[in-house]
Amino acid sequence: MRLALGTIGFGTAVSADDTFAILDRFTEAGGTMIDTANNYPFWVENCTGDESEQVIGAWLAARGNRDQVVLSTKAGARPTVPGDRTMGSIEGLSAPAIAKAAEGSLTRLRTDYIDVYWSHIDDASVPLEESLGAFAALAEAGTIRRLGAGNMRTWRLERARNLSAAHGWIAYSHLQLRHTYLRPRPMTTLAESAHVLASDETLEYAAAEKIELWAYNTLMSGSYTRADRPLPESYDHPGTTRRLAVLHEVAAELGATPGQVVLAWLLADGHVPVVGVTKLAQLEEAVAAAGLKLDPAQKERLDAAA
Repeated sequence: MRLALGTIGFGTAVSADDTFAILDRFTEAGGTMIDTANNYPFWVENCTGDESEQVIGAWLAARGNRDQVVLSTKAGARPTVPGDRTMGSIEGLSAPAIAKAAEGSLTRLRTDYIDVYWSHIDDASVPLEESLGAFAALAEAGTIRRLGAGNMRTWRLERARNLSAAHGWIAYSHLQLRHTYLRPRPMTTLAESAHVLASDETLEYAAAEKIELWAYNTLMSGSYTRADRPLPESYDHPGTTRRLAVLHEVAAELGATPGQVVLAWLLADGHVPVVGVTKLAQLEEAVAAAGLKLDPAQKERLDAAA
């Protein structure tokens, strides 16, 4: 099942018992990819950013199934000032910061290796060679197995991959960006300034270079289905109206929810949707979407709406 389980609220908004139940059901249903970070959820009052990794580590230890999951975590965006709820003091991607971040994640996750290790942000204040060399050292030590770039623009990703190839280092093979069926107005500024949207250019580049795209914010915090979760203002334009109309038509044809069709659309393009859930019912809806198939005509209609 090519869904990654988003875990931002695990251990906080989602209790430890409920977290264990969701993780148990996810793996029982055939899920393997678990996505976390070393700063989830630092922006919540009284949280440090340890919480998600810690509860996942406790679950892995209790179940003894570390080798049966693809464990994904991130470095670079953890505040260095206790209590800071902003991005103003984040650790960044210097070599010492990456080494320290990896050590912390390994301890909290109770593991000795990470399957996919991501640079959570792009840190232009540090030379790419320094960051990439630090990731290469982790790979050479067996600490990380694959390398992913989070919130990195296409030209920076291309430059980083060329540098890694020139040095014989582990290269970015995964990319994590904000991507869903709806698109905001062109050139708009997102409320979440640290998020980077997947552009058409990025999607073409990833396909050409066989880079695996993990898409986050896929269900837009429930905005596709919940009246109490209106779409952000940046999505208020005629293209949204047209795409939503087609989305609802296809959902009705398939007897599915709009959110399930969004996930099926992403899967049909070969992407890995990261689906954050806080309840078992939400997980069941996502699991059902993994088996949903769009026929070629439905996929073409969804793609053509603009």
